[in-house]
Amino acid sequence: MPSNSATFVAGLTSAALATVAFLTFQASANAPADLTRPQRSGAPAKAARDRGHPAALPADSGLGTRVVYSLDADRVWLVGPDGGVKRTFKVAPGSVDPLPGTYAVTSRAGAVTGTDGTPIEHVVRFTTVNDVTIGFSAALDGSLPGPDPTVKTGGIRQTVADGDAMWDFATIGQAVVVIP
Repeated sequence: MPSNSATFVAGLTSAALATVAFLTFQASANAPADLTRPQRSGAPAKAARDRGHPAALPADSGLGTRVVYSLDADRVWLVGPDGGVKRTFKVAPGSVDPLPGTYAVTSRAGAVTGTDGTPIEHVVRFTTVNDVTIGFSAALDGSLPGPDPTVKTGGIRQTVADGDAMWDFATIGQAVVVIP
């Protein structure tokens, strides 16, 4: 009987390997071309802003708990599950902007050195554009530099206090809605 058992186990192993190979093929056929970049979903072409109240959350900026980042206003809103704004603040963008759309926080770092050599903390990353990582951070020296067009940077700088709030709010997987 040992040969029948060995044949049976070999058959089961072969079937299992064939199933895994088939499922691997199916998964690879449906995978995004670049797995290092989170996939973006659509966002409103224009999110209406109240020009008389620039700190007001723009209409059509998504639903649920999220970070809203306005490219035109250089402003961030931290929005709770009820749609209420928990905090809003101005930011200083890098030289490379993300495209409008909905993203998710993909990684975080407590403290690193920025592209410009400045020590930064509370780094919250959410996308990559042309090999430039885009995310929010706070410079330990409190600086909010304007974008340097000679250097490709994706760091969106915020004050240390705003960086603390972002760090507490924007954990891995948190939605980040970028609007024009």
